[in-house]
Amino acid sequence: MKTPSSPHFAPVDLQRYFNAGRLELDEGFGSRPGDTGWIDSLRGPQTYRGIPFLFGANAGADVLALRPGGLPAVIALPPTLASYVLFVQVVADRPPVSPQGFGEIGPATLPVEGNSLGDRVSTYVLRYVDSTEVDVPVLRRFAVQQNHISWSASPFAALPLRGPIVHASTGENCALGRRAGASFFHGETRTESGRMDRQGENLWLYALQNPYPEKELTALSLRAEQELSLVFAVTTTRLTQHPLRLQPRRKLKMRLPPGVHLNKLGELDVDHRGEQIGMDLGTVISARAVLDYARSDWLGDKHDVQPVRSEDEVIVEYSAHPDARLYLRSDDGRLHLADLRSLEAAGNAGDTSLEAVPIAPATRPVKIRIVEKGNGVRVAARLHVHGADGEYLPPKGHHRKVNAGRFEDFAGEFTNGLNQYVYVDGSCEADLPIGPVFVEISRGFEVRPLRRIVQVTATTEELTFELDRVLRWREQGWVSSDTHVHFLSPHTALLEGKAEGVNVVNLLAAQWGELFTNVADFDGRTTLGAKHFGGDGEFLVRVGTENRMQVLGHISLLGYEGEIINPLSCGGPNEAAIGDPLEATMADWAERCRQQGGLVVMPHAPNPQAERAADIVLGLVDAIEMMSFNPRTAQISAFGLADWYRYLNIGYHLPLVAGSDKMDAAALLGGSRTYVQLGGCDFTYRNWMDAVRSGDTFITVGPLVEVRVEGRRPGSAIALPPSGGTITIDWRIESVSVAPTRVEVIRNGIVIDEVRCSELSCNGQLALRITESCWIAIRVRGSVAGREADIAAHTSAVYVKVGDKPVFATADAVSILAQIEGSIAYMDTLAPRTDEARHSRLRAALELAHHRLHHKLHELGAIHHHAPVHSVHTEREH
Repeated sequence: MKTPSSPHFAPVDLQRYFNAGRLELDEGFGSRPGDTGWIDSLRGPQTYRGIPFLFGANAGADVLALRPGGLPAVIALPPTLASYVLFVQVVADRPPVSPQGFGEIGPATLPVEGNSLGDRVSTYVLRYVDSTEVDVPVLRRFAVQQNHISWSASPFAALPLRGPIVHASTGENCALGRRAGASFFHGETRTESGRMDRQGENLWLYALQNPYPEKELTALSLRAEQELSLVFAVTTTRLTQHPLRLQPRRKLKMRLPPGVHLNKLGELDVDHRGEQIGMDLGTVISARAVLDYARSDWLGDKHDVQPVRSEDEVIVEYSAHPDARLYLRSDDGRLHLADLRSLEAAGNAGDTSLEAVPIAPATRPVKIRIVEKGNGVRVAARLHVHGADGEYLPPKGHHRKVNAGRFEDFAGEFTNGLNQYVYVDGSCEADLPIGPVFVEISRGFEVRPLRRIVQVTATTEELTFELDRVLRWREQGWVSSDTHVHFLSPHTALLEGKAEGVNVVNLLAAQWGELFTNVADFDGRTTLGAKHFGGDGEFLVRVGTENRMQVLGHISLLGYEGEIINPLSCGGPNEAAIGDPLEATMADWAERCRQQGGLVVMPHAPNPQAERAADIVLGLVDAIEMMSFNPRTAQISAFGLADWYRYLNIGYHLPLVAGSDKMDAAALLGGSRTYVQLGGCDFTYRNWMDAVRSGDTFITVGPLVEVRVEGRRPGSAIALPPSGGTITIDWRIESVSVAPTRVEVIRNGIVIDEVRCSELSCNGQLALRITESCWIAIRVRGSVAGREADIAAHTSAVYVKVGDKPVFATADAVSILAQIEGSIAYMDTLAPRTDEARHSRLRAALELAHHRLHHKLHELGAIHHHAPVHSVHTEREH
């Protein structure tokens, strides 16, 4: 926001003292490629950093040039009391000199312009009403610097005339419906200093301290010494504190005046283009809605405690001079203002319409330790801390606001609704306010989450929190996993996996049009965290690939060895690039993954419903995945489960797995996860893959569930005589936080028994008469966010065969057959081809799948009526 000028400054009119035209000076002041012409735009009254100046007019001389050997420029002043005199100035560019002894040299990696320092550019003389004088040397790269500088050549006692600005992130700009104001990088950094280095021009602002502020000044005498310099403007002030030295960041809790409203992000717009809020002698860093946490909820046993976001109160974070003014502009253009001193001191602004109270500054450095109860071992965890007014207090090294947009933040952080978290490896340091601090810590589904209110005092140096592992499923042979993670670095994925209690993280390289991610992390052999790669063997990260096509579908290839399976995407956008032909099918990718020892998973059921049907019929798929970005938003998909049921209902044995498909900080790694029973084997990545293939798995967003049918675990088959028999189903559920509300026994996709749960743990048994072949599984209702109908967990299936009778539902078979027919139709009509021989080979796999399923329908005498959209026997265009 462009604010009015601070009233604490008085500009000096230099027009009659100007002796040169700024555009006519080529002696070290010439323009360069990349210059914006900004300096030439400085005409007449201008405000920079909230300070008023008078620059030269458009016509005639417009700058004061101080030339060595020339007469001093004496600027008469009316008797003026001033604590500081501020100069807008610049010294001539000095070309860099090659270092001695090197002879001819090549180009420098980083330019070195502006590194020269200490030469006396000029002398400024303060003359007082009593005829006394004080000489002040003006030294290169102290009080003044040249126009064009390289990176890092900032002066030590002067600032760029242009002040720092705040950027909204690229994702935030998109949400607000405007173009980005800076590059993606600068949007992520959220700030720029105002200094132009490498490219662009600078002027410098120097505040000369008057050693006798009680005596009136009558003149300034400016004398050149060793170099030509230019003075563009002068202003004076009586501020007692250095006018260019700002306080560290502080916060106010402020009620919005009438006509000032939050934007779509729940904030006031602090982007440098915004017109809602600003400060004259400082910068508003952020102005975000107050978050109100209910104390009873915080100390209660809710799984997810979300605050209420205020519509009329904000927390304003800023860095400013003590004598700054805060401005807000209402929708009708009216300005509201308040002196910062009055706001910080008394929490009010006198006669203005602004109401605010200061928030205790977070200045107490405190070490936070997280250990396991009983042994004191430091453990990784997910951590959230906020202050008494709901303000987020991240540990050092983490974002104050986590960017939730896709492909934005990958710094080991998570944003869940209105809450923000960091992942820490058991220890971190945070600057905390004196007073109550609200802490939340979690570590997966077997450790009781912790929420506390702690008091920080002026002597607090360390806070230690103990996490209690109350469930012991890992010791019973279960390991947890996320089959679907993107974009993180392997080491960040390992940290998040540890903190979320996820033993196996599958990080997938992929192609997104012209973008390729995690490809360089794939080597076809390394399992990060494994003992033979220097880890403890308890938490593992393996890089695989998700190979993708827009129409035919996606397939996850996990744990394979050797070379990466290319192409990562094909068939054109959005998955592949425009013009990329159909070089492979998922069947082709799956066969190659199997040959290289990998695990084939069909991700994010039920979509895309196309070639996945053929690959399952061909027996190329090891598991089918349910996906949830964040269970708070949506849990296990009923549509995905119905898709899985369809394949079980025609006799295909497919284990369930789950993944997060994490692509941004709003997605929770392991939020939807797989538990796999190792069956007595040592925990290695290869044994984990074998255990998934065996089928003893369940997926969950919290409750842990185990089922046995006649003592057999999921993935097993039970044979009954042709007359059938009675089977016994035993199940148990345990949870540390997400309460199971209803347990459903599923046979062939239908609920045959239901039990209500009122505790975090429950168990049950059912005797069931079986006369037809079927599959049995357990489905658990329960919700992270309090939604009654949410599905919280589901086991894989136990298969029961009665005599020689198959499990076969004709309607499901016909539905699957139609997907295969559609895939063949796409290949014959729209798929961009490479050559006919390859295309025919790829098509043949789909035709084989169609033949197998269609033949099975006829073999079983299943009456069916299907209308294929394309004949599989005739190649023709539609």
